[in-house]
Amino acid sequence: MTGGPTFGVGRIRWGWFIVGCVVVLLLPAVTGTNTPTLLLIWALFALSLGLMWGFAGILSFGHAAYFGLGAYTYAIAAMTVGESTGPLLLAIVLPAAAAAVIGAMMFYGRISDVYMGVITLVVTLILFKFMNATAGDAYHIGSVRLGGFNGIPAFPILNLPGDPSVTAFGTPFYYVVCVALLLCYLLCRWILGSFFGKVLIGIRENEARVELLGYSAPAYKTAIFTISAGMAGLAGCLFANWAEIVTPGVFSLGQSAEVIIWTIVGGLGTLVGPIVGAIVLGYLKLLLGQQTLIDNSLVLGAILILVVLLLPSGLLPALARWRARRDRASVSRRQASSTRRRRGHRGDGS
Repeated sequence: MTGGPTFGVGRIRWGWFIVGCVVVLLLPAVTGTNTPTLLLIWALFALSLGLMWGFAGILSFGHAAYFGLGAYTYAIAAMTVGESTGPLLLAIVLPAAAAAVIGAMMFYGRISDVYMGVITLVVTLILFKFMNATAGDAYHIGSVRLGGFNGIPAFPILNLPGDPSVTAFGTPFYYVVCVALLLCYLLCRWILGSFFGKVLIGIRENEARVELLGYSAPAYKTAIFTISAGMAGLAGCLFANWAEIVTPGVFSLGQSAEVIIWTIVGGLGTLVGPIVGAIVLGYLKLLLGQQTLIDNSLVLGAILILVVLLLPSGLLPALARWRARRDRASVSRRQASSTRRRRGHRGDGS
């Protein structure tokens, strides 16, 4: 499964980047931060999949597994330790380590795309079913009960490193999420602008040719699978802090399906596309959640079908192509006008 054309690999459009940063920074001055914080967490989750799928051609049907592992790891570790610095790092490392093991088995085992999709989906299903079945005192890690379908509530939220009494809540937590998304976006840009990123794109386009050139495709694919899972784990950790409770729903198939839809609609082969797709469709999901006439999944499914039929490359690549055509047409008109003026001047001089 390939990610299609690549737009602006490793290159930042600084004008749009600065405008976006200003809007995000000033947003708390005009509205509440609860919903924007959730949308940015979803954007980070979508970015983690967009990096792997759009630029390495690896589609994980169970990306929610690492999102959920990050959430549960943070909740359990925070309740055990009593502060957030170590649990935050662990929520990134543990999903990344799990992905490294699973990815190595899949990629070095030369698993085909179809079976890889099945394996990633099954991992999520296993975690979802298992966590739902962990009700009762018998299921615990240390002194922390897993809670079954009720989940784990009342764990410590993010705090100032070394000072658990200073917590990040409301607007400060919103800015923490903003910084996390920004750093991950810059990390993705750096990866794609590096030699490592160029090899990943080569693998996406023609894996056999890359291996004939002497590069180990399984090693590169395992590495990007691991990085993507670490980012998803960070998103899961932030989501746990936003919700202040972790339930098995973080492993659900709906969660995995939504992030795929966000990425497709926003645009594969871009980094901003999955972010925009997550924010727009996530906000639409929240709006639809306020009514009972239409089911959310029907609307998201209809949007996906329309985008695939009308804009198969996604919103941002389609807008980029439209802008390029408009610019070319404008240049052509200016050239034609200039040609007519020159001809008129020659005619007057004769």
